[in-house]
Amino acid sequence: MTNAAVQLTGLTKRFGALTAVDGLDLTIRRGEVVALLGPNGAGKSTTIDMLLGLLRPDEGTVLLDGQAPAKAIAKGTVGALLQSGGLLPDLTAGETVRLTAALQQRSRPVREVLERAGVAEFANQRVGGLSGGQQQRIRFAMALVADPDLLVLDEPTTGMDVETRRGFWTTMRQETAQGRTVLFATHYLDEADAYADRIVLLRAGQVIADGTAAQIKAAVTGRTIRATLPGADLVGLAALPGVDRVETRGDVVMLHCDDSDTALRSLLGTTDARDVEVTARNLEDAFIALTAAGSSK
Repeated sequence: MTNAAVQLTGLTKRFGALTAVDGLDLTIRRGEVVALLGPNGAGKSTTIDMLLGLLRPDEGTVLLDGQAPAKAIAKGTVGALLQSGGLLPDLTAGETVRLTAALQQRSRPVREVLERAGVAEFANQRVGGLSGGQQQRIRFAMALVADPDLLVLDEPTTGMDVETRRGFWTTMRQETAQGRTVLFATHYLDEADAYADRIVLLRAGQVIADGTAAQIKAAVTGRTIRATLPGADLVGLAALPGVDRVETRGDVVMLHCDDSDTALRSLLGTTDARDVEVTARNLEDAFIALTAAGSSK
C-alpha cells in the first residue's frame, strides 16, 4: 500500500485562454495536515475540484490512496467540506446529516458527529434558516459522518465567527490526532500557521513554495520594527537606512527592514519612538513577498 494519501501529477486545467492549474505536482503523505494557500485566482479551488473528481483535468492524473477519485469517494474514504452547495433548505440540520450517513458504506454514529461538529445545538432547525457559519458546520458534519481517512476542506471556516472558528480547529485537532490526512485551502493565514504540518503556496496554478510554516517564513529575510510614534514622518522613516517599507496603524508605525539593526539605531537616534518591538517576518509577510514575486508573469 502506498504511503501517499494524495498524488497529483502534472495536473493542468484550462478555461479558454486561462490556465487555472499549470502542471501541478503534489504528494501528501498519510497523516499530514497540509494547508493550500495562494491569492485569489491561484488555482486552489480548481485543484480541489479536480482532486474530488468534480472537474476533469485537461492533463495529468489524480490518485487518492492509489485510486481514481471516483473509486476512493465511493468507498467513503474521502470526506469533503466545500464553500457552498450540498444542502437542502427544507431539511433540518440533523436530517441532513442522517441522510448523508444513510448513503455511506460505513458511517459514524450521527449523534456523535452532530456533537463533534457543533451542530447538535441546532439539529432540529431547518437548514434554510441558519447562518452561513452554521451551514458550514453542517457541511463539516457531512464530511465527518463517513469516518473518512482523508478530509478535503475548501475555505472551511468561511462565515464562522472567531469563537466558532476556534471550536472548529479544536475539533480538527482531535480528528487529526486519530491519523486522518487533511488538505485545507484557506485565506486565514493564522489558521495555516497554527494548524498545518506543511504549507503549499500556489501562484498562477503552480507551486512556488512547499514546507513547514517556519521554512516558508525563512524564505523571506528581514525583520519588522514596531513602535509608537505619534505624528510620524512617513517619508523620513522610509528613507532610514535598512528600511524597505513603512506602514502605520494609528500612532503605531511598522518598519519592514532588510537590516533591522541599522534601522533601529537610526530610528532611536532621530525620533521619539517608544514601546519599540523587533520581530521576525511572519507568514503574512512571506505570503505577500512570495506571491508578489514574478506576479506579472
